[in-house]
Amino acid sequence: MTALKVMEGQYLQLDDEAVASLTASLRGDLVTPDSADYDEARAIWNAMIDRRPGAIVRCAGTSDVMAAVRFARQHDLLVSIRGAGHNIAGNSVADGALLIDLSGMKSVHVDPGRGVVRAEPGCTLGDLDHETQAFGLAVPTGINSTTGIAGLTLGGGFGWLSRKHGMTIDNLISADVVTAEGELVRASAEENADLFWGIRGGGGNFGIVTSFEFQAHPLGPEILSGLIVHPFADAMDVLKQVYALTEQAPDELTVWVVLRKAPPLPFLPEEVHGTEVLGLAAMYAGDMADGETALAPFRGIGNPIADVISPHPFAGWQQAFDPLLTPGVRNYWKSHNFEAMTEDILEICLEFASKLPTPHCEIFLAQLGGATQRVAHDATAYPARDAAYLMNVHGRWEDTSDDAAVVGWSRELFDRLAPHATGNVYVNFMPDDEADRIRGAYGSNYDRLVELKRKWDPANMFRLNQNIRPD
Repeated sequence: MTALKVMEGQYLQLDDEAVASLTASLRGDLVTPDSADYDEARAIWNAMIDRRPGAIVRCAGTSDVMAAVRFARQHDLLVSIRGAGHNIAGNSVADGALLIDLSGMKSVHVDPGRGVVRAEPGCTLGDLDHETQAFGLAVPTGINSTTGIAGLTLGGGFGWLSRKHGMTIDNLISADVVTAEGELVRASAEENADLFWGIRGGGGNFGIVTSFEFQAHPLGPEILSGLIVHPFADAMDVLKQVYALTEQAPDELTVWVVLRKAPPLPFLPEEVHGTEVLGLAAMYAGDMADGETALAPFRGIGNPIADVISPHPFAGWQQAFDPLLTPGVRNYWKSHNFEAMTEDILEICLEFASKLPTPHCEIFLAQLGGATQRVAHDATAYPARDAAYLMNVHGRWEDTSDDAAVVGWSRELFDRLAPHATGNVYVNFMPDDEADRIRGAYGSNYDRLVELKRKWDPANMFRLNQNIRPD
């Protein structure tokens, strides 16, 4: 007998015949709590999440996804969906749920003549870059190679190429979606256009995407990128100059700010290791000589500890921050969007950067704007097109004894900055205790999303996400 939770919350004992019928319908595997690899199969990136699904369907292809959804529908089971398992909220695993695991679906196909890429939902950004860069192409995605393409895309997706080519959803051509009925449909501007609108920012609320089709753009294999590290004592003066320059920066240039304790990087003096620093992470998505010109004013600011701006392989630059976001560590994030980076915002960020609760914590200030703002707020489900900057607080630590300190620090910084923020939030950065922010995250698009949910998932089967309730 296998115990699985139904959507109303009770547990249902499934007999061996029912379990056998599910297993027989799969090309992939069914993992149960008795399986030797159960603990490995249920583990995700954020070590704060330690939940025990009732069973895990490791899908080998779309037919497995359809079979799992139909089985869940037949038995009214609680369902969770896992792509690469990188989401901060940990919604991909739930106690007692049937976990539909897509992480084994990692195929990537590139059509270099059309510049079109098709990727399955288990792919990471590293998987995508590995294939596209072989043809001198790139899809605008995020900034860590271990991030999953599915979760990133469904929430919006932004990174080093967004100012030049738009968000990930702005480069989505079509998607294959398994609905709550267990049927496969295509979503594009021509087919099921309402669903296509909803999956571009509305998360996993409307179905399970089993294939994404993207427009890629010529890039690389080498781009101009790197870090400029400044002493923390100079931070305010440096930041004022940086943000005066970003207002005039070309779309090809993206400059992010990170406030943290310096890791033991080989290009940093040993005496700096473990002390607070200000880092500028920059990339130019275009001609190398033009990039040198665009970055020159930023490189001329102050007296940096280190400047390692140089040509790098794009795929390597996408992996540069991976060591700071390895799996198996406890994580808690808080995020805000801003229309401008004011002195008041900077003062608050620097105040909290001076009292980081652990060496792994950091404050990221991302530059958006450019092409991301040239899309109407209601053109996709993602509405926050007015955001020019985004803050993500990375609360990160190893010992459970630091839980209260890190979470408290993150929340206090978030509260102090709230009066300066737009009220929108990037749903991929929301922890699991922010259900009250979902309406604000979608703003004027929220009611349309509710109507879409009523059409495509009226029973709210796909609820373990930043959930848009049909009622």
